[in-house]
Amino acid sequence: MISQLDSKQRHDRRSRWTQIATAALLGVAVACASQTDDRDDAPTRDTSTSQKYVASGDEGLGASIAILVDNSGSMARAARGDERPKFEVARQALEDMIASTDSFVAKQPDFPIKVGLYQFSSDVETLVPVQAYNRPALRRALESMPAPKGGTAIGRAMDVARADLYRAGTIRKYILVVTDGENTDGPSPRKVAREIFRRSEGAVRMYFVAFDVDARTFDFLPDVHGEVLGASNGVALRASLDTIYRGKILAEATDAGETLPGAAADSAAVHDSVRSKNPTAPRSKKP
Repeated sequence: MISQLDSKQRHDRRSRWTQIATAALLGVAVACASQTDDRDDAPTRDTSTSQKYVASGDEGLGASIAILVDNSGSMARAARGDERPKFEVARQALEDMIASTDSFVAKQPDFPIKVGLYQFSSDVETLVPVQAYNRPALRRALESMPAPKGGTAIGRAMDVARADLYRAGTIRKYILVVTDGENTDGPSPRKVAREIFRRSEGAVRMYFVAFDVDARTFDFLPDVHGEVLGASNGVALRASLDTIYRGKILAEATDAGETLPGAAADSAAVHDSVRSKNPTAPRSKKP
């Protein structure tokens, strides 16, 4: 009888240990799966994230621009070749850039231009939502930004801005990011950019200015039809912002011959292909 009880107790212990081991292995498997899903190239399990973005209302001609400004702790450091901290240099350069919208609006008052301003550190704050261009509101928002602190949530800021762009009511949509560092909080900008590109079908154009940081940090942008320009100091920052804002975004925005930014690129490729076969054909106007 005692032998039978001992045997039963041993069997019960083995069963408990088997259950514990199985639970531990399942926990490891779940953790590994979670880590895998965090990779930039990991497939998305939620089928809702593969659906195309849908605007909250009708969209028409015009351009909506979301400007994302890095306000992390590193922006408090002195800019290269300048005694001022980087956040002061960046805010002045952005104010000068935004002011160039005045002449654009004066020349084309019937073409809707909407501009929003966002700051990001460890989190994201909407300073001015994407709305009809309002220079005084944008200037006040830049001047009232708090002192830089915290991490760098670039990907999270991009996603917040993207959502606002799809509520703005214009066909053309742009994200312009000014940052001096790599992403430290939230999803990576590489992963977010790929999702935005896929789900917007190229309708959201993404531009970065890498201020006092290696532009190769954002080498994924050409893969999503975006672009990054480097800026080692304040002078270069102003030049890069002008190149992107006036030279690309505002110049492309009025190209009403196309309905989407992606379509413009496709059209240019077709024209160039035709011209290669017929050198006398007119050159395409690339955005």
